[in-house]
Amino acid sequence: MTIEKKRSMLALLALAVSAFAIGTTEFISVGLLPLIAGDFDISVTTAGLTVTLYALGVTFGAPVLTSLTSGVSKKTLLLGVMIVFIIGNSLAAMAGSIGVLLAARVISALAHGVFMSIGSTIAADLVPENRRASAISIMFSGLTVATVTGVPLGTMVGQQWGWRTAFIAIALIGVVAFLANLILVSGGNLRKGAKIRFSDQLKLVGNGRLLLAFAITALGYGGTFVVFTYLSPLLHEVTGFPEETAAVILLMYGIAIAIGNLLGGKAANRRPVSALFYMFGVQSLVLFALAFTAPLKIAGLITIFLMGLFAFMNVSGLQIYVVMLAERFAPQAKDIASAVNIAAFNAGIALGAYLGGIVTDRLGLLHTTWVGALMVLAAVILTGRARVLERRDAGRVNESAPSPEGGLHRAAQNG
Repeated sequence: MTIEKKRSMLALLALAVSAFAIGTTEFISVGLLPLIAGDFDISVTTAGLTVTLYALGVTFGAPVLTSLTSGVSKKTLLLGVMIVFIIGNSLAAMAGSIGVLLAARVISALAHGVFMSIGSTIAADLVPENRRASAISIMFSGLTVATVTGVPLGTMVGQQWGWRTAFIAIALIGVVAFLANLILVSGGNLRKGAKIRFSDQLKLVGNGRLLLAFAITALGYGGTFVVFTYLSPLLHEVTGFPEETAAVILLMYGIAIAIGNLLGGKAANRRPVSALFYMFGVQSLVLFALAFTAPLKIAGLITIFLMGLFAFMNVSGLQIYVVMLAERFAPQAKDIASAVNIAAFNAGIALGAYLGGIVTDRLGLLHTTWVGALMVLAAVILTGRARVLERRDAGRVNESAPSPEGGLHRAAQNG
């Protein structure tokens, strides 16, 4: 391996550490909800706002802040993002009230939104063009590792030494990531940011087909979060597991997510819309089944594993489909399509977590399962509509293309 390749690999690992820290902090509240609720003497649903408001912070932070900071040097922006991330998690660890904790979560979320928008671009700039896909996958591996290990380990730390310790640990990982980015990521290799106009973003959200895709993202991805946000109390109060086992079950859930990501990426390569239709269909059935299996330990665990398997399987397909539509209907804005779709992902998380809180308060934890299933079912219906439109587009292309017979006939006439 050449010195240049070693440098680029180390820089990519620095980005992966940043992604690990950000991925961990996004979902860490899920495992800590009972502890936060007990410490502040509030309901679990009020504590659930730490998930909802974080997701809303990313929803608005990704497209808006990415646009406002688009002319800033990529490395400067990367380092600034990590400083904001460290401040947000440090403030969360020191929060003396739920209000301060929620404000801290929003601060962290703003950093998350910008990082997710620029991370892929930075990774791609660090390597030659023929290695860009691999570079981006290395950067995103930090998110996968966070889902598999970061969240359950953070939950375990919180249960052993208090939930504040978990946020201190995340802030320290953020410090390591900041130093790694400072030393290992060379600003000279990164392209200068181009100014993104709000008018370009409006072209994305003003197109009916893209709006349909964003709605599919929000409903299909977010439906699982009606259940997932309150998974720890569900496991304890409905299934009957001790609170200490939540970390182990979250580890199992993370492994299922990692497998689902891998399978979903392969399934969505050729026909993303058809793949999404079946993924959402199965996930809806799994969530309906959980309404009956949740009170049973073995059956409940199997269903939760399947829920994890399909929960994130749709991510690759949704991103691919949105970029495809942007290239077709708004090519001048295709570079920010992913940022807007990230906002849609987190809008879904916020909506799912909010609905989960209402259902938990009014009906009970068990009922989050079928409500989440209905939300995913709505995505199935919308994806079915998208399939019809895609087939109609394909039919028009085929009709406009000259047939081989027609071409030969005209050639004979011309001869």
